[in-house]
Amino acid sequence: MARTSKPFNFRAPVAYDDAAKRRFHFSARSRLRRLATVLGLEPGSYDLRSNLAGIAVSGESTLHSDRLYVQASQSAMGHDSSILFRTCKGRKDYCGGPNNFASLDLLNRPEDLARRIREACHA
Repeated sequence: MARTSKPFNFRAPVAYDDAAKRRFHFSARSRLRRLATVLGLEPGSYDLRSNLAGIAVSGESTLHSDRLYVQASQSAMGHDSSILFRTCKGRKDYCGGPNNFASLDLLNRPEDLARRIREACHA
């Protein structure tokens, strides 16, 4: 299993901790950028953004291409459902196909996450 640099603890709570939240978003964007590479997305063919949101939540980091939407957060549904991914029809499509979920830990294993996305989304 290949890893992206040193694993980051995406499960460590970030609500009410601005510095931890910024580290979470920095690491999530970095891992999503690596995921884009593993999925064969060319630079410029996707958007990478963060919404820090309010103090009481983690906010979201999002990878959005013309056919794929992937969002990472510390979900209230639990860490095993904290990566949301689905197909989409363009970068203005925020609803897309059926929602799929994966463990937040897979951000540290982009090859495994890419495999899961390909299987579920036929991408």
